Amino acid sequence: MTNLQILLRFENITKTYLTRDIEYQALKGVSFNIKQGEMVAIIGPSGSGKSTVMNLLGALDTPTTGKYYLKEKDVSKMNDDELADIRNKEIGFIFQSFNLLPRTSVLNNVELPLVYANIKKEIRQERAMQSLKSVGLDDKLQNKSNQLSGGQTQRVAIARALVTNPAIVLADEPTGNLDTKTSI
Repeated sequence: MTNLQILLRFENITKTYLTRDIEYQALKGVSFNIKQGEMVAIIGPSGSGKSTVMNLLGALDTPTTGKYYLKEKDVSKMNDDELADIRNKEIGFIFQSFNLLPRTSVLNNVELPLVYANIKKEIRQERAMQSLKSVGLDDKLQNKSNQLSGGQTQRVAIARALVTNPAIVLADEPTGNLDTKTSI
């Protein structure tokens, strides 16, 4: 068995929200490591901080205190531009609501993260087609995303999350609309 490198690290993370003069501490001193290649599920009851952890992992929010390292980079100290860059290059998102552009082709939806990364059109299209092939949708390239079934739409969202070869993929119920055979 090989020693896997630590991909991300939370060190004593706290997150406090302030609403109408009321402080709510969503996370209190959370620490953990995730190694490269590991699959981790965050589970718990409503209000336990799952969404807060996901938002912090995805660099959509910053901790109140503590440190978050992704590939040894201190994400907790990054400015907005650096956070946007890390989201685009290192993090793939599969949202529960998919967040696809409805009147845009499947191919263009999957290409979108590569557009933001300033990848040349020919390379973008090739990578997007490969990603769609990996989820069994290479025959739907020109379909609009609003012309697909729920399961197909979810697979497009998965292809889009994987197209940049991110260091981590964050998924909010990624197989909820897939049949048992496809989700395995």
